[in-house]
Amino acid sequence: MENLSINAKKVLEKRYLKKDNNGQALETPKDLFRRVANNIAHADLIYNKSKDIKKTEEKFYNVMANLEFIPNSPTLMNAGRELQQLSACFVLPIEDSMESIFQTVKDAALIHKSGGGTGFSFSRLRPKNDVVQTTKGISSGPVSFMHVFDSATEAIKQGGTRRGANMGILRVDHPDILEFITCKADGKQFNNFNISVGATEEFMMAVEENRDYDLLNPRTKKPCGKLNAKKVFDMMVEMAWRNGDPGIIFLDRLNKDNPTPKVGEIESTNPCGEQPLLPYESCNLGSINLAKMVREKGEYCEMDWDKLGEVIHAAVHFLDNVIDMNKYPIKKIEENTKANRKIGLGVMGWADILIKLRTPYNSEEAISFAEKLMSFVLEEARDASHKLALERGEFANFKGSIYDKPKGLKLRNATLTTIAPTGTISMISNCSSGIEPLFAISYIKNVMDNTELLEVNDLFEKIAKEKGFYSEELMKKIAKHGNVADIAEVPDELKKIFVTAHEIEPKWHIRMQAAFQKHTNNAVSKTVNFANTATINDVEEVYMSAYKTGCKGVTIYRDRSRDEQVLNIDYVKKEAPAQARKILPRPRPAVTTGTTTKINTGCGNLYITINVDDSGLPFEIFTQMGKAGGCASSQLEAIARLVSLALRCGLEIKPLIDQLAGIRCPTPAWEKGGRVFSCADAIAKALERRLTEKVSAKTHASITTVKEEPKVLEKVLVGNVVGVCPDCGGALQYEEGCMICRGCGFSKCG
Repeated sequence: MENLSINAKKVLEKRYLKKDNNGQALETPKDLFRRVANNIAHADLIYNKSKDIKKTEEKFYNVMANLEFIPNSPTLMNAGRELQQLSACFVLPIEDSMESIFQTVKDAALIHKSGGGTGFSFSRLRPKNDVVQTTKGISSGPVSFMHVFDSATEAIKQGGTRRGANMGILRVDHPDILEFITCKADGKQFNNFNISVGATEEFMMAVEENRDYDLLNPRTKKPCGKLNAKKVFDMMVEMAWRNGDPGIIFLDRLNKDNPTPKVGEIESTNPCGEQPLLPYESCNLGSINLAKMVREKGEYCEMDWDKLGEVIHAAVHFLDNVIDMNKYPIKKIEENTKANRKIGLGVMGWADILIKLRTPYNSEEAISFAEKLMSFVLEEARDASHKLALERGEFANFKGSIYDKPKGLKLRNATLTTIAPTGTISMISNCSSGIEPLFAISYIKNVMDNTELLEVNDLFEKIAKEKGFYSEELMKKIAKHGNVADIAEVPDELKKIFVTAHEIEPKWHIRMQAAFQKHTNNAVSKTVNFANTATINDVEEVYMSAYKTGCKGVTIYRDRSRDEQVLNIDYVKKEAPAQARKILPRPRPAVTTGTTTKINTGCGNLYITINVDDSGLPFEIFTQMGKAGGCASSQLEAIARLVSLALRCGLEIKPLIDQLAGIRCPTPAWEKGGRVFSCADAIAKALERRLTEKVSAKTHASITTVKEEPKVLEKVLVGNVVGVCPDCGGALQYEEGCMICRGCGFSKCG
């Protein structure tokens, strides 16, 4: 059995090992791999009752224990245990009726309880304000029903080990598409959802031609309006620039590769977007650790293609067996899954193998190697599936599938390859995530007792020691940057090899995703990383590039763009003298310019004047009630003075809005179709409008004023941290389209 890292042991103990009622582990990691191998091997007996399954068990145990192949988390957690729910991905349909909507809520709850994630298309629901024949009322629209799903997910914790996660998709030609695109704008709603716009080929062509396209009422199937495609696309891009949502999924491209088009149309994917599925389908995934697929050759390594082929065949056999050993939460899912037998074999450790082969991530050589490698994985997986089909029979819906050709291969599985997120299983395997680049070479990690631990990439530490330039002082120096680009002690050739995510231009991220997609049946989960200074136009270029290079979708994340990123991700705070922490307000110029907004409140009309600085950002506010005097006016003056003081001290605007928004008084009011809960809430709304106008003007300036940190702060892990882990208090990182904690293995996507 491969030696596990300290972090891997900690993650296994916290999330995977069988425990007693007191939370004490009842098995070791070796026991876990043996339990899973034994359970999954038993599927062989379904096809040959006299077969000695010990050989199969040993094969499965070895690839897991050697960290060469690891299945998705539900299989590790549940195989050989009472729950026995082994799939990570599910898609459920939502038809345009109350019965269907709430049946799907129930089904989703059962799936989340069992450890799975769910994807939904809300595109069949009639739009907001459309007629409801049975009651003669009006529909509230798909976004309102998303709240129901979000609340149900929030209420269900997946056995303490995996939390519910959803994908919400709406077709771009749905009449409520604009409301959907902006539904996560405030960062307070739909926190259990990833959302993606389902774009059609017609829409993308209309974007390129800057023309209008038709909106279709899903109830009548008839056109019910038009929108300018370029303006809708620009809104999607702008919202993604602001906080990462929505992503985009190319629906026609998903269905072009649908292996069973006669069975149904693909409308949705699983939570991270890499697994398109038909309604009531599930898929089980697993990933090969590429870092183990090399052999040493002096100072360098070379690819071990024979070993990779052996592991692929073992993995396909394993994943096909999972389908039979799975205990499905819903009967219809079992029927559809067994009829198509989709599996998703992927890879992890891509950044590691490139380092071992001395190939820069952002190079033509890496792109070429990605295509060669994934082509090999797919061909070997097809061969393995073909051999299983000869022994066990093709999948039930093979007739009429895209493979049903006179000279075509008989296949056991309708799909074979997927590049899935590997957040937790890559931690177990001590390798890099999926096909992502490294996020930091060295960083300082704060643990709960305020102890600081120096974390260094294993490969970098090994090479640094071999080359003779390793020292703990140097590693701490690198930790202040997160990368080695400006570290003089590191040789230039290694700087190219140990390139990190934020040093890599976004175009290379997309090219890498497209290279893997060429030989992936399903889709690729990857995040295109942007620096905080990236512009809206930068994001637009990536979205269009994803479309033009054959990707099936794209997810982006601009560093520090999410409101919940409460940590300043570049810094660890040290003890600082009180004087260093003093912040004085900027002096007020003699003349300022601004705008006045009138908002109806329960106390009367409130006039809010917002003056801006030279960059166009709010600098101070003044308020005036329609009726002068009284307690309300004095309280408003106090709020305005404190907000102005905060703005002049350089405090970011969004936290101010968050503190004021939603404060309630006994007399709320309605204003332009929205509720104004109090005068403080009205000020928040006025500030948010000013902020939105600033972003919409596409000035490409940061929406917040970034103040220089005191010199006593020490810079550490650069990029992609989006908040605090709810389990251990560590940093949540955004990668592979999901939020994960590298400290304890928590994953927001399940």
